[in-house]
Amino acid sequence: MTTMAARIRKEPPAGIGRALPAPGPDGQKGGFMGQIFIDGSWLDKDNAKISVFDHGLLYGDGIFEGIRAYNGRVFRLREHMTRLWSSARAIELALPYSPEEMERIILEALQRAGAPDNYVRVVITRGKGDLGLDRRKCKKPTVIVIAEMIELYSNSVYEEGIRLITSSLRRVPLDSLPPMVKSLNYLNNILARSEATRAGAQEAILLNHQGLVAECSGDNIFLVREGRCMTPPVSAGILPGITRGAVIEIARDQLKLPFAEADCTLYDLYSAEEVFLTGTGAEVIGVTEIDGRKIGSGRTGHWTREIQKLHRKMTRSTGVPFGEFAASRI
Repeated sequence: MTTMAARIRKEPPAGIGRALPAPGPDGQKGGFMGQIFIDGSWLDKDNAKISVFDHGLLYGDGIFEGIRAYNGRVFRLREHMTRLWSSARAIELALPYSPEEMERIILEALQRAGAPDNYVRVVITRGKGDLGLDRRKCKKPTVIVIAEMIELYSNSVYEEGIRLITSSLRRVPLDSLPPMVKSLNYLNNILARSEATRAGAQEAILLNHQGLVAECSGDNIFLVREGRCMTPPVSAGILPGITRGAVIEIARDQLKLPFAEADCTLYDLYSAEEVFLTGTGAEVIGVTEIDGRKIGSGRTGHWTREIQKLHRKMTRSTGVPFGEFAASRI
């Protein structure tokens, strides 16, 4: 089977993966072509614009992915592309590029950004239409790729852990809008996070309509109880996170920690020895308080720290290389 690293080294299709220009007079790599890709063009922030009639803006009609790069390598690029295409199929959105072409765009965005560690946001909308809901008016999807650093929490928070509350809102039910689709409609998540902010917490837990734990507003949730690691299943109404999948591998295969995807209640979280969250942006972060209740010792737990350490090692030693940063590691 052809590896992704081999595929991305093939000649790119016309208009994609062109050689970067020489450094500009300010010394910045690429003469500051910018790192924002919109429909075949590379633009700086001030000139990166889409139509006010784009259905992604008007109706949240589109999908996205958040991808991390570490040490000049893109972590789990294939998994992100698989989820992006799955989301597109679920909302009947025909993507204008192949997975291989999209990979090239992402790698070029990272090269243009000029940093070995970075974050990439891929956004694909239904495209320009009109003020009506009829998607047939949208003739061509809008494709946006942004490479920009992201820092959700400070280093001290990873040491000390975070506080959660349970949101009064319920997760959008599976039969309304499947949470497995990483869509641009994040209002449910945003309102839940706002509740957490007002309560002085950093994240909010969303329950599903059966009252079971689903996920947090921007992260998947895990617990360790009586020597067993658990996380809610996809059927609970969650986004199957890429970091979630990596952590499952770490817990089950590397740490040999008994593991299960199983329905969880708030009682399970309150009585757990450890609770932690996972996400592309947040990575792995311990939880020390939920709804005013101290979790375990009130500090980031042993297993959470072990998973943090192994996840950090995994993200910084694997992935698809890009640019000069990874040249010595290929």
